[in-house]
Amino acid sequence: MVEENAGILFEVTTPLGFCVRVTGACWRIITEIKHRAMRGREEDVKETLRNPDEIRVSKIDPRVCLFYKPERLGRWVCAVVKRINGEGFFDNHLSNRRDK
Repeated sequence: MVEENAGILFEVTTPLGFCVRVTGACWRIITEIKHRAMRGREEDVKETLRNPDEIRVSKIDPRVCLFYKPERLGRWVCAVVKRINGEGFFDNHLSNRRDK
């Protein structure tokens, strides 16, 4: 269970050399509202950020990177990170994404 404070829940350094910080408040929004299937899957997200199979830059916003790791055949964990002033901020992530 995530602590109620908005402090840093976890930090991960990406292969691109910047650190991504995820707060408890951000994680609660993602796992309780946006993507309930990701509840309890912090380690999957950390591994996706730390060791992705693929990294893409958003076509809409070049500050946004999408980190992909296969979950099972045809399904991916995707961690979406916005890089501002050299630091990464966890924007969103999607589970069970069918295509990339």
